[in-house]
Amino acid sequence: MPVEKIKELADQIHPELVQIRRRIHQNPELSFQEHNTTKFIVDYLEELGLEVLRPLETGCLAIIEGGKKSDRVVGLRADIDALPISEEGDFKAPFKSLKPGVAHCCGHDIHTTNLLGTAKVLSEMKEEIEGRVILIFQAGEENLPGGGRLLAETGVLQELGIQAIYGLHTDPRFKAGQVALKEGPLMARSDEFKVTVKGKGGHAAAPHTTIDPIVLSAQVVTAMQTIVSRSIDPTQSAVITIGKIEGGTTFNVISEKVNMIGTIRTFDEEVSELICNRIDSIASGITRSAGGDYEFEYKQGYPAVINTPETARNVIDTAKSFPGTEVIEMERPYMAGEDFSFYQQHFPGSFFFLGSGGEETESVYPWHHPKYNVDEACLITGVSIMSALALDVKD
Repeated sequence: MPVEKIKELADQIHPELVQIRRRIHQNPELSFQEHNTTKFIVDYLEELGLEVLRPLETGCLAIIEGGKKSDRVVGLRADIDALPISEEGDFKAPFKSLKPGVAHCCGHDIHTTNLLGTAKVLSEMKEEIEGRVILIFQAGEENLPGGGRLLAETGVLQELGIQAIYGLHTDPRFKAGQVALKEGPLMARSDEFKVTVKGKGGHAAAPHTTIDPIVLSAQVVTAMQTIVSRSIDPTQSAVITIGKIEGGTTFNVISEKVNMIGTIRTFDEEVSELICNRIDSIASGITRSAGGDYEFEYKQGYPAVINTPETARNVIDTAKSFPGTEVIEMERPYMAGEDFSFYQQHFPGSFFFLGSGGEETESVYPWHHPKYNVDEACLITGVSIMSALALDVKD
C-alpha cells in the first residue's frame, strides 16, 4: 500500500534527516543571504538526480517527473532563512548556531529538511507519481518584500503549470504526530509602519521651553489602542502592536524626536487601510496640536493566508490516512503572517501546522523565542504527509 511504503521510507531516512537538520541549524543564514544553505540544498537534490532551477539568487526549485503521464502538477514549499536572534537553550548545545546573532528560531531548518526528505521519498517512488512535482526551497520569508512574492512574480511557477500548492510550519503548541489547519483564513495579513514624532529639544529642567516628543509619543501610542475598539467593526479581527520605541539620550535632556515601529494584523485589505489612515490622523492631530510634527511610513506586508476548501480537505484526509497521526481542525486563525500567501494569490493551496512540541526536547517556546526548538520526530509526520500529497494517496 502506498501509505505504508511512504511511512516506511520516512522512518528509514529519519536518522539522516536529523543530521541534516542539525547541520542546517548550526549554519543559519539571514533572509536573501542563504548562499551556503542553497548550495547544500542544490547538491543534495542533484545527488538524487533531480533537475534544479535557480530563478533567484538564493533558494531553488527542483522538478520531479513522475512515471505516470499526466498534466497534474503539485507544488510543495519550504522556507530556508533564519532570524537575527541570539540563540539560547541547553538542549541544542550539540548543534547550536555557530553564527552569533543568527539562529533558526522559527523552524525553517525543519521545513527545509522536511522537503529534502520528501524529495528523497518521492525519488524512490517516482514511478508512482502522476505528472510532476515542483519542490520550492524559498528564500527570505522573514523579511519584506518576501521571497514568496519575488518568486511568484518571476512567473516560473506559472510556466511550470502548478495546479495546487502546499506548505507547512512547525508549531510547538501541538505535539509531534499532530497536524493542525482549517479551511479559509488561517494566518493574518501583516503590514508594517513607522512613526517619527518630532519635537523641540532642551533641558529636562525647563520643559516649558521644549516640545517633548516622548510625552507626545506616549499619547500617540495610547490613542492607537482605541482604533481597534472604536474604529473597526467588532466582527472583524485586527491587531495593532508597537514593537519598538526609541528616543532620548540621557536623564536630563529632552530629545528632538522619537521613533516607533509596529505591525498591523488583519484579514482584510480595507480594514488594514482604515487602520493606516487612523494612525496617520492620530499622529498628526496629537503632534501638531502641541506644536510638534511627525512622519509616517506604511509598508504593505504579506496578504492573509487563506486555505482553499478543496486543498485543505485534501491535507486533512491525507494526514488521517497515516495511523497515529492526529488532525486538529482549528476553529480560529492565527494573527501571525506568512508569505506562503503570495502563492495562494496565483494557485489553490493550503498551509498547515506540523506539531513539533515536546517537553523532553524543550520544545515549549513560541516562534521567534531564543530557546525555540522542535521535537525532531515531527519530520516523520511531515515527510509522510508531503509525500502523500504529491502522490495523491489516502489509503
